[in-house]
Amino acid sequence: MTAVIADPEPEAPRKPLRTKVVESNNQLFRASPLNYLVLVVTFFLSVFPLYWMLVMASRTNDEIVQIPPVLTPGGNLGKNFTSLFDNPDVMFAQALLNSFIVAGSITVVVVIFSSLAGFAFAKLRFRGSGVLLGLVVLTMMVPIQLGTVPLYMMMDWLGIQGTLLTVILPYLASGFGVFLMRQYASQAVPDELIEAARVDGASTIRIFWSVVLPALRPAAAILGLFTFMTYWNDFLWPYVALSPENPTVQVALSRLSSGYYTDQSLVMAGTLMATLPLLVVVVLFGRQLISGIMDGAVKS
Repeated sequence: MTAVIADPEPEAPRKPLRTKVVESNNQLFRASPLNYLVLVVTFFLSVFPLYWMLVMASRTNDEIVQIPPVLTPGGNLGKNFTSLFDNPDVMFAQALLNSFIVAGSITVVVVIFSSLAGFAFAKLRFRGSGVLLGLVVLTMMVPIQLGTVPLYMMMDWLGIQGTLLTVILPYLASGFGVFLMRQYASQAVPDELIEAARVDGASTIRIFWSVVLPALRPAAAILGLFTFMTYWNDFLWPYVALSPENPTVQVALSRLSSGYYTDQSLVMAGTLMATLPLLVVVVLFGRQLISGIMDGAVKS
């Protein structure tokens, strides 16, 4: 007796795994009408303060306080800007230049110093690194207001009181920046990559410049953006340390709103002019900012 073995039925062709993943991702990120409604409402709520500032900056002082309020831009924007820059008590052009110098120089130096220190704390082994990192973190717990009087005495002792160096020197090192770059370097730069560079004969500085710094670019963009915004908007220390003939933009804006009579149209024109550089910086570094946030989200 001979056993008859039936031929196995051919298997149905399987769908590629990549197709399933793509379909799954499409279902995951498919937005409902409610999502679009929330996004549209959030967008208009975010943009409306900027639009309202433009409306008030382009109107006269009487038009700003009228009831019902005007909701469309007027034709006095150029006139208000001219009055703002021609005001000798405010010196707005000088204030804009000073803020660019202060915020720009602090941002560049903080990003460089924080990247170097973060790389050292994350990837180099040296005695006392834990204690030093703890001291750096402790500096973030001291309120800035507590250092106003000692800083004033120190700058007076150095003989630079009233100059821009007074508001630049104290902020060239940032404890938050060092901690941020250290945490990012620990995750973004593998130890094996650094060891491979050492085997190839690269020095520590070459490793930092060619291997570590490109990997730290998203975190450096975030740190630079927030540092520029912080010292562009800083008011207390520049108001205390700088001479009246050498203001920053926030000090100049405070002069516009002082006195018995306040021209709100000039205040809004100055505020609009002071906001424009921040918008430009956000647009320039927006891609790096989103890249850094998404990179951290994927890793988490």
